[in-house]
Amino acid sequence: MTARGDRAVSAPSVRSATRQDLPAVLDLYRHLNSDTDRPSVTTAESVFNRFLAYDGSAILLCLVGDVAVASCTLVVVPNLTRGARPYALIENVVTHGDHRRMGYGRKVLDAACDAAWAAGCYKVMLMTGSKQPGTLDFYRSAGFEQSKTGFQKRR
Repeated sequence: MTARGDRAVSAPSVRSATRQDLPAVLDLYRHLNSDTDRPSVTTAESVFNRFLAYDGSAILLCLVGDVAVASCTLVVVPNLTRGARPYALIENVVTHGDHRRMGYGRKVLDAACDAAWAAGCYKVMLMTGSKQPGTLDFYRSAGFEQSKTGFQKRR
């Protein structure tokens, strides 16, 4: 435990989210997209079950005590190039608004990269829609290089 002000704070830990964590994950996502409709528990469980079918993929959760403070989604994608080594995508990087700038986002990104390397991935990619210098600096400080041009097509 470390002290923060006058209260004791548990050391952060990172682990893969489970079905029981879905309400906390969905609460955390409100700090990513506050205007997005929250799925029902049934829908969230169904999507989570489908997500688990992607070997090596995980929703990583940073906890302080039993409070979810940050998360990111790691998807490991099978690949027939690069010696058939997979690659990984990171999406939905979020830190609770009350817990930013404390290193928790970096912890989940580091855990995601470690998991990707353990799965044999040759690269890890992420994209951000943010143009805020602080967000871009955060990704750079976590070891990501702004090296490609991203495109998307939305429905």
